[in-house]
Amino acid sequence: MDIHYMTQEGLDKLKQDLADALARRPVISAAIAEAREKGDLSENAEYESAREQQGLLELQIAKLQNLIASARVIDESQVGVDKVQLLNKVKIKNLAMGKEMEFTLVGENEADFAHGKLAVTTPIGKALLGHAKGDVVVAQTPAGEMKMQILNISL
Repeated sequence: MDIHYMTQEGLDKLKQDLADALARRPVISAAIAEAREKGDLSENAEYESAREQQGLLELQIAKLQNLIASARVIDESQVGVDKVQLLNKVKIKNLAMGKEMEFTLVGENEADFAHGKLAVTTPIGKALLGHAKGDVVVAQTPAGEMKMQILNISL
């Protein structure tokens, strides 16, 4: 089982998502029972739809349960700023474009680029890990090589 590092906030969100999914189980079971009462199941689109929804929900529940079971919460008080690591806010400069960007490195399940949260499993995240302020690093992205300089590391 892979370990998934995350913040307490991320773990709490997963637990809430699981609770929400578990709360939908009885609703889908009732829809299946209602559709079953309508007769011939071989030509009952409502029944098939409800069964499909149930299957997708059970997959979602299993995934969430596995993520929660393999979660390791990072103690934010142990995070330093001398070298880039998970939970650091990193300001970089793309040397080819001259553009500055800032984001927080998070676990894969908490990534949300629109809100400035970049997964450490991305090419950029992997390239930055372990490097210090002032270092020039190269990330192999799908668009090609990206050369960047670390301008700042903070919490």
